[in-house]
Amino acid sequence: MKKISVIYWSGTGNTEQMAEAIAAGAALEGISVNLISVDKASKEDVLKSDAVALGCSAMGNEVLEEGEMEPFVTSLEGENLSSIPLALFGSYDWGDGQWMKDWAERMEDGGATLLEEGLIIQNAPDQEGLDLCRKLGAKLAATIR
Repeated sequence: MKKISVIYWSGTGNTEQMAEAIAAGAALEGISVNLISVDKASKEDVLKSDAVALGCSAMGNEVLEEGEMEPFVTSLEGENLSSIPLALFGSYDWGDGQWMKDWAERMEDGGATLLEEGLIIQNAPDQEGLDLCRKLGAKLAATIR
C-alpha cells in the first residue's frame, strides 16, 4: 500500500489545521496517510514514505521553529530524497513568506523534488485556505497512484 506522511510543527494550531486538511485531501482509496507531529516523527517516517508533506509556521525573523522542526529538517540533510515527492506548507503572521522560500531552496539544494511552491497561509486558514490544503494533499497523492 502506498504511504504519505504529513509531518508538521504548529505553535498556535494554524499549521496543524493545514496538516489535517492536506492529510484529508491525500486520503484517497488505497493510500495510507500518516499525520505526525514532528516531535513524534523520525527521518524513517520520511524515507519509508512514497510522498511527504512537511509543515512549519514562520517563527521569529522568518525561520523554521528551532527546537523541533529545524533539527528534524537538519536530520534529513544528506539523505537521498530525490525519489520522494515533497510538499512544504505553513502559516505565518507577518512578513512575505521568506521562510518558505528559504526552506524550499534548502530542500531543493539537498536534492529533494518539490511538488510545487510551498503553500503558505496567513494566520488561521479560512475555507478557501483549507480547500487549497486539500487540493495539495490530493495532488501529492496523485503523484504516487
